[in-house]
Amino acid sequence: MAVIKVNQKDREMLARLIRAEAEGEGDLGMLKAGNVMVNRVRSTCLDFVHIRTVPEMTFQSPGGFEAVLHGYFYQPAREHELRLVDRLIKGERHHPAEFSLWFFRPDGPCPAQWWGQWNSGRYKEHCFYTPLASECPEVYSVF
Repeated sequence: MAVIKVNQKDREMLARLIRAEAEGEGDLGMLKAGNVMVNRVRSTCLDFVHIRTVPEMTFQSPGGFEAVLHGYFYQPAREHELRLVDRLIKGERHHPAEFSLWFFRPDGPCPAQWWGQWNSGRYKEHCFYTPLASECPEVYSVF
């Protein structure tokens, strides 16, 4: 069962986005970045109240993804990343991103907070940030 509604174009867009944002961090890094992306579509809180689809999440402004500003994002989706996306839309989650709504790549250590949200951990170069359950309960819901 899918945890977000997607069509083929959405699958391809999500595959391109996870690759463009985290390919250098391997499959697990792309899955963790993808957890954030899926969580943004699923959650109706904070900056994501009006985000219900993969395209809305991908091109959200402000607060979207820098990758959409670069040509690499616009290259065709590859089968490898499409398989990763299928795992994400089936609900696969990975710590520290399983409940995260944000990630970024700092020049140094992860700040304890970023835009008022708490650091839930780091994977390679990306720091992940998770809202409090009181601010965004649905991100913690079971699929």
